[in-house]
Order: sequence, then structure tokens, then C-alpha cells
Amino acid sequence: MRPRVEEVRIQGLGVIDEAVLVLSPGFTVVTGETGAGKTMVVTGLGLLFGGRADPARVRPGSERATVEGTLVIDPRGRVAQQVEDVGGQVDDGELIISRTVSAEGRSRAWLGGRSVPVGTLTYLADDLVAVHGQMDQQRLLQPGRQRAALDRYAGDDLVKPLRAYDQAYKRHKQVADLLAELTARARERAQEADLLRFGLDEVEKADPKPGEDVSLREEEDRLSHADALRTAAESAHTALLGDPISGEQGVQDAVSLVGQARAAVDAVRDVDPALAGIADRLAEAGYLISDVATELAAYAESVEADPARLAVVQERRAVLTHLIRKYGEDTGAVLGWAEQAALRLTELEGDDDRIADLAREHEELTGRLTELAAELTRVRTAAAERFGRAVTEELTALAMPHARVTVEITRAADFGPHGVDEVELKMSPHPASPPLPLNKGASGGELSRVMLAIEVVFAGADPVPTFVFDEVDAGVGGKAAVEIGRRLALLARTAQVIVVTHLPQVAAFADQHLVVEKDSDGSVVRSGVTALDKDGRIRELSRMLAGLEDSELGRAHAEELLAAAAAARA
Repeated sequence: MRPRVEEVRIQGLGVIDEAVLVLSPGFTVVTGETGAGKTMVVTGLGLLFGGRADPARVRPGSERATVEGTLVIDPRGRVAQQVEDVGGQVDDGELIISRTVSAEGRSRAWLGGRSVPVGTLTYLADDLVAVHGQMDQQRLLQPGRQRAALDRYAGDDLVKPLRAYDQAYKRHKQVADLLAELTARARERAQEADLLRFGLDEVEKADPKPGEDVSLREEEDRLSHADALRTAAESAHTALLGDPISGEQGVQDAVSLVGQARAAVDAVRDVDPALAGIADRLAEAGYLISDVATELAAYAESVEADPARLAVVQERRAVLTHLIRKYGEDTGAVLGWAEQAALRLTELEGDDDRIADLAREHEELTGRLTELAAELTRVRTAAAERFGRAVTEELTALAMPHARVTVEITRAADFGPHGVDEVELKMSPHPASPPLPLNKGASGGELSRVMLAIEVVFAGADPVPTFVFDEVDAGVGGKAAVEIGRRLALLARTAQVIVVTHLPQVAAFADQHLVVEKDSDGSVVRSGVTALDKDGRIRELSRMLAGLEDSELGRAHAEELLAAAAAARA
């Protein structure tokens, strides 16, 4: 779906008090008497798409001028996405754009119900509308637009080499960026490699084992408290089993006491079965206490002070603590760091080889890009020659027989995303004139005709869906006017075209005819816009031809014009 402007509502702008324009998806023409406000229609459209706000355009007595447009767009297209990106809404493929200008000069804009900077409308306009008038000829005057339009005009001949160039360019840029990064960071990489080598050397010399720091800490604790540990074990052993060496009398150990308890219960266990179970448990307790006592004795014998071993353990722990402080929270983490560091060092040491490989690839890609760019230049040059001839032929039919449009292709300083070509449209108004940029080679009215010729030649290749022309027929008449109408109708086959004209020959080709009417109540002029039916068109064309709406001769001529235009369009 191609976007288009469906309706425009204008209030308080120039001589227009209030007007509603319902626009055809094809060719809409706007006519009216001098001073009725035809140009305000173009001004309103310009405001709608980010044009400069001039408070002098606000209707006298009004606080502000307001323009509101309803557009039909693809709800899944690029424009809808742009609207959503700024928080606006597209309602079932319908987009509302509003713009106000106060009498004091303040300007506000809304997009899809969301207040936005006016610049957002200007940005959006690049994909929606091209305005061609004496005050607004900017879109195709931009070099980037001219190059893109020429590429689309070149068609299939350019598609394959441009795709190949695009792939090579992206890889070339990727390689160039990576090569620049590696080269620029050579010193940093060397410093990083030195630090990694130093760290790996430290770890290698220390040769830590997983869990070694934990086991050494436990061993150091035992060695540091050997006397206390041995004394505690011996005291516990004595309490459980006694000390036969001391031979102390009257001191009963735990084993003996449990034995006495068991003997007392055993004596009566046959009397009450409940005591039998208790006697068995006392027997188990005696055995358990004896086993624990035996283990305590063995432990006490194993513990002995070893200052030499303690010093070795403490020295080893100091080495491991140094590594852990620098490389990880324990010896396992230190070993993990060493593994990753070795991989990184291998990568850094391989960068020199990588730089050499990238440099070779960069050189190969540069050669490939040079070949592909030359092919793009060749195709564009051929397309530019065809385009120049076609536009020049169009200008001859548009009453500019001596004008000549050319496309100048120059080489840029470096590769770009679209090649090395800089494209600029130029025009010679007469044979003795050197080619000049479009905005310098023609007057305002002539420039509108040049733009019409260009747009007709570009028809179908230019993605802009709506074209607005003002003053496109300035200074022409007769056959040239008919040719202008014919070409506007041709352009309307692939796009929406809105034209403000004073020529009946142009108006006759329109799909829809709007007339700006005015009336006077003495001091204030009020204008509105009316869509004409067939009889209304005949009356308006008669007025434009003869100055009299009801002139029989004028009506006959108007009917003839409409019939001729319909035949030409068919």
C-alpha cells in the first residue's frame, strides 16, 4: 500500500477561514480566482510536513492557524514504525498529523495524537511527500536523494553489482576497523601479555593444588595448638577410662560407673522385662565409651609439637595467600585463572599473525571494491546519460526547448556504502550556459517544470508517494500547458499528485477538481474549498478560459478540453 493524503482541514490560514480538502488518490487539481487562497493550500500542506511557520500567514483576527491532515498508510510499513517510535498511534491504517501556528509565532505539532517536535514532521516528510514550488524544492536537490533516485532509475543493471559491492564494503569496513583496533592497541596488548606471563610464572613456580590452602590451614591450626590438643585428649581419656599409671584410689572413671549401673540392673532384669532393655543399652554405652577412650589415647599419642613442620606450613601458606590475593579466592580459582590466562596469552601472541592476515585480506578487498565501484560508476554513467536525454526531451515539451539537464558523476575521496560516486543533477538553461546545480540554473517557475520533468522520468523509481506542485505552469500556455497536464496525469498513475494551477489545460487532466471560492462581507475575505462535479468543472474551466462561467463559447471549449484530456489519459 502506497501512503497518501486523504483529507486536509485548514483553519485560519491566510485568507482561508476554514476549508476541508478531500483529495483523490490520483491527480487532484486546485483552482480559483486570484487572491482566493490557492497557494494557502500548498502552504498548509507544507506546514503539515514540517514547513517553516510564518506568523504573518495567520488569518487576521484569528489566534492561530491550524492544519490537520488524515493520511492512509501501511500499518506495517516504515512510516507506521516511525510514528510508533515517537509514541504516536496509527488507527487501522489511518494517521492524523496536526500543526498549529499562533499569531505570536509559536508552533506546535502532533503526530498520531502525540505532541512531537516539528523536526519530526520534517523527517517523516522524506518518505511521504515532495513539494515543488518556488519556495520549496528541497527533496531532489539533496545529493543523497539524487544518487538514490538515479540508482532506482538504473534498474536491474545496477542491482547485482550493487549487492556485490555492499557485501564487499561491509566486510572491508569490518576488516579495516578490526585492523585499526589491533594496530592501535599493540602497546596495550604487549603490556597485557607481559602481565599474564608474570602471573602464569608465579602460579607455575608455586604449583598450587586444588584444596591445598584448606588442608594447610587445618594442619597449621593443629601444629600451633599441639600441647593443648594433647592435654585435652589425655584428660578426656582419663575421665572415661581412668589412669592406671597414676594408681589413684577412689577416683571412678566413666567406664566403671557405667559398669556398676549395668551390674545393678542386670541383677533384677528377670523380674521386670523393662529393665532388660535398659541393661542392654547400658552395655552398649560401656562399649562405646571404651572405643572413644581408645581413640582419644591414639589421638593424644599422635599429637606432638613440630616447630620445623609448622614453619614449613606457614611459609607455604604465605605463598598461596599471595596467589589467592591476586588471582582468586582459593587455590581452585587460582588454577582457573591460570587456565584462562594461558588461553588469552595464546590469543595475544597470535595477534601479530592475525594482523598480517587481516592486512592481506584488507588489500584484497580494496582491490575487489575498486573493481566493483568502477562497475557501479559505469552503470550509473550509462543511466545518467539516458536520464539526461529523457529529461531534456520532457523539458522541450514543457516550453523549455533550450534547457538541458545532465547528471554529473564525480569520484568521492574514499569508498562509501554506495560506491565512490557523488551524483548531482545540473541544468543549462540555454546552450551558452554552463551546467549549474538545479536550484541555480532555473527560476522558481522553471524549476517546478524541471522537477516535473524529472519526476515523470523517475516515475515508478522514486518511492515518494505524494507530489505537490505549485507554479508548475508559470509563464506557459497553449500546447505547453496541455503537455504539463498530460505529464502530471502520467505521474499520477504511480503516485498521488496535487497541483495548484491557473491553467484550464492542466486542470482538465485531473481526476478530482477542487475550487477555492471566496466571498467578501466588506473587509474580510473568507475562502472555502469545494469539490466540483462534471457540470461544476465545466463552469470552472469556462471561467478560467473566458473569464465568464456561463459563456456558451467558454463552456463548449471547456467540454472539448475535458474530452481531449480524457482521451489522452485513456
